[in-house]
Amino acid sequence: MWVLRSTDESNPLAIRLTVGAVKTVGRGPIADFVVNTSLVSRVHCQFSVSATGLKVEDLKSTNGTFVNDQRVEQSSLQPGDRLRLGRLELTVLQK
Repeated sequence: MWVLRSTDESNPLAIRLTVGAVKTVGRGPIADFVVNTSLVSRVHCQFSVSATGLKVEDLKSTNGTFVNDQRVEQSSLQPGDRLRLGRLELTVLQK
């Protein structure tokens, strides 16, 4: 299982993803995980989990998806990585 946990203690958020999951994150109601954070697009990015790991893909968001401060179109994520979507920052954990 992979967990994405917000770094903002005043606005706690944890996203849990298991093998086989394909989930979206965004501000809009059609996203699988809805976040009310500025600079996040309606459907910002998509996560996919396989037996080999966790990947993130930017879905043409206006403000981009960043892994460890580098803008990415898609990227494999590792434990300890920092993922930023607009003003939302998440830490990647594997359990």
